[in-house]
Amino acid sequence: MKRPSLRLASLAAFLAASALASPARSSDHGVDTEHLFGFTEGSDLGAPPEKELESETTARLGKRGGSFRAVDSALVLKLPLSDRFRVAPGLAFAGYAMRDVPGLDDRSVAALAGGFVETRARLLTREEAPFGLTLNTVIGGSRLDAATGLGARGVSVEAGLLMDREIVPGEVVGAVNVVYALGRSRLDGGNSDQRASNVEVSGAVARRFGPGLFLGLEARYLRAYHGLGLDRFAGQAVYLGPTVYKELTEATWISVTWGTQVSGSEARRGEDRDLTNFDRHQVRLRIGTHF
Repeated sequence: MKRPSLRLASLAAFLAASALASPARSSDHGVDTEHLFGFTEGSDLGAPPEKELESETTARLGKRGGSFRAVDSALVLKLPLSDRFRVAPGLAFAGYAMRDVPGLDDRSVAALAGGFVETRARLLTREEAPFGLTLNTVIGGSRLDAATGLGARGVSVEAGLLMDREIVPGEVVGAVNVVYALGRSRLDGGNSDQRASNVEVSGAVARRFGPGLFLGLEARYLRAYHGLGLDRFAGQAVYLGPTVYKELTEATWISVTWGTQVSGSEARRGEDRDLTNFDRHQVRLRIGTHF
């Protein structure tokens, strides 16, 4: 802790803003690692007085049966208060189209899903240590249930450690993330809370293939639990996929990743994938501009 039309509006806003934007930021070693890797993130966070407007769209595709498509989008304004700390408020949107999926009602919906505030504190830079290390936290409130698309009231908290290293300075960069998230929600008209938590460990490497172009590979391992404190195991999944990062202008960039569930299991079931707690494919598109 986002509908096709909303995403197009966000893209148009970015293209307009980029004409007035200042040159892109750089890290201590000349490479801004934050968005090089897809779902995995680097430790960089920018520095004042620059700001960043970012659109993030994640498509979640495929369950065990029927047709399932969910799109989560966010529009975020990133405000570095120093070269060590950043705050980023954002709005979240969501859209669902599902039919004949076991355990889920057929529905199609698109709506404002809620809001969130992200903070990022840099603990170590790559200049002062062998790797960069940043603590990232996100606190959010939601009006939709992420699994079903039904109306709900929920709160969530996410905390992650983001580590990265320039393996070959300016050319090859690697990153590892460890994230713990928990949330509580209640469906509209319901009389009981749903509590869940999960852990994610991901790693990625990206290599420069031209001016402002990085291509890479990302692997992610996720475990889902019932309860806020990793109480009862629900399922696990492994995703693998490519990543692409490209600077469109001096101030505007785009990144894309496609992760496919290559392995997984659900509690008390023998399948070789968990397509109840997780999705068959997860795709993420980000576009951002500095100003």
